[in-house]
Amino acid sequence: MLAEAGRLVPQAHVIERDVAFENVQAADDGIRITPTVIVLDDSGTEVFRATGVPTLNQVLAAAAKAL
Repeated sequence: MLAEAGRLVPQAHVIERDVAFENVQAADDGIRITPTVIVLDDSGTEVFRATGVPTLNQVLAAAAKAL
């Protein structure tokens, strides 16, 4: 689903983290449940967060907020 959003919004930058190996970063990001999707704008401000798998429409709406 995130790959599809990335295809539809080419200026999006998608990063996947394995919280088992990047547990400090996950804790810093406030990730307690996987999967968690966080969308940031260019300044690094969080504009969307979903625990569980969001819908494509949710991710596209979040991308619009971030852009």
